[in-house]
Amino acid sequence: MKPFASAEVAAKFSAYPAHVRPKLLALREFIFQTASTAEGAGEIEESLKWGEAAYATRNKSGSTVRIDWKRKTPDHYAMYFNCQTNLVETFRTLFPNDFKYDGNRALVFGLEDKIPKDSLALCVVASLTYHLQKRNTAGAK
Repeated sequence: MKPFASAEVAAKFSAYPAHVRPKLLALREFIFQTASTAEGAGEIEESLKWGEAAYATRNKSGSTVRIDWKRKTPDHYAMYFNCQTNLVETFRTLFPNDFKYDGNRALVFGLEDKIPKDSLALCVVASLTYHLQKRNTAGAK
């Protein structure tokens, strides 16, 4: 498992209930592993944004991915994307049956759900290379 670079982020994960923590730690590890194979994503910086663990590309190639569990929805945890992008709308089109969605901002997982990792990897890569893809598309016009 990748060590925490920030005590603040480590404390956030430590504060999750014991039955939830492994799910979020697995998502965290999945983001780092996926980013390491995403062409153009570069190094990932972990921080807290809006009190949620956030993963952003240092080279600004992508849009931030956040993960969290909230007490008000104790049976679920989520991966959040920038709602100002078309990312979640695109995921909903590509993977209509793979995920539960929260508007245009999140993929929601039940604590007992088996996560479709191939589909999720494409979502993470799409977010971490979002600006790069938009630049490439604009340059191709």
